[in-house]
Amino acid sequence: MKFRLMVILAFLLPGMMATAQTSAGKGLELKIKTSAQCDMCKERIEKAMAYEKGVYESTLNVDDKVLTLRYNPKKTSPEKLRTVLNKTGYDADETKADLKAYNKLPDCCKKPEDRHVHSDGCEHGHE
Repeated sequence: MKFRLMVILAFLLPGMMATAQTSAGKGLELKIKTSAQCDMCKERIEKAMAYEKGVYESTLNVDDKVLTLRYNPKKTSPEKLRTVLNKTGYDADETKADLKAYNKLPDCCKKPEDRHVHSDGCEHGHE
């Protein structure tokens, strides 16, 4: 019972997603809440982070939309990493996606309220 309560509290406390902490592994760990929607988002975000200087590892959990990063604080910062996400077209914690980049995303990668739904019920980017 106590364990469940602790787990629930860990997910409800604001700011938990964006806390940096030292770890036994390489660099610091950062968790960022994103607006990612699907596996295409996962691939796009992880690829963008792979090119970012100072990032050792990035893993997006599509189910909870949380990007976990391991990075070198001497080469980058949480603010820079959020900016990379924004410029890729995704929200990052409280910071909003760059509108131009967001508009270039395929429909499946956009927020549900922004997707184009056709009369046949399909949701995708063709006209």
